[in-house]
Amino acid sequence: MATLAEEYQPVRVEAELDEPLSRWLWAIKWLLLVPHHVLLSALTIGFLIATALAFPVVLCTGRYPRPLFFLTTGALRWAWRVAFYSYGALATDRYPPFSLGAVPDYPARLFIDRPERLPRGLLLPVSRLRALPQLALLLVFVLAFRLVWWLGGLSAFLALLIVVVLAFTSPAAALLRTGRYPRRQFGPLVAFNRWLLQVVAYTFFLTDACPPPHPQGGGRLAGRLHHRPHRHRAPAAAGPVSAH
Repeated sequence: MATLAEEYQPVRVEAELDEPLSRWLWAIKWLLLVPHHVLLSALTIGFLIATALAFPVVLCTGRYPRPLFFLTTGALRWAWRVAFYSYGALATDRYPPFSLGAVPDYPARLFIDRPERLPRGLLLPVSRLRALPQLALLLVFVLAFRLVWWLGGLSAFLALLIVVVLAFTSPAAALLRTGRYPRRQFGPLVAFNRWLLQVVAYTFFLTDACPPPHPQGGGRLAGRLHHRPHRHRAPAAAGPVSAH
């Protein structure tokens, strides 16, 4: 099993390429995840409410309330597992658990250390200005999505074009053709998701460690690739896998 995790940071994202993977399951994962999407919509509202409640406390004391921290980090942890199972990585076929807590044996894990101290008073919002380049990059992605929506009649064509491009460039295409995950895509996909989670955690005061200005592929690669028992082939083991 190939494990990808960056060097220690207050926001640590771990991912394991969980093979073997189905050739076709990716095509219906959007449907299987409907219950998760409904709950994640509610969790998003809870995340924003918890942040609004925590903000004045952090502003006055420099500490993030522990119960609210559990809720907000749990929502991000849940979202990361769903993204890893679905089209954020497609790197596991294990259905994500319905849990805010840590699930150590799931191949996608997120750990955020509750900060001992955060900036107080005006220093709190001012300190977030350090993340303006990262937020600007995220804004570009959001605006690109909204542009497709605003184009009206062209939106269906552009959406179809995006689906076709993704079908030929995402791990889904390789799984469909060969039944094997494209290893070179694993590292960049996890790096982007890791960066996105770090930016969100910093923006919403879950950490005071400013994320890098753009997704980075650095980190440690540890562990081995292994195959789970399969009805048609015996388990096998291979050496360390490089994700570049």
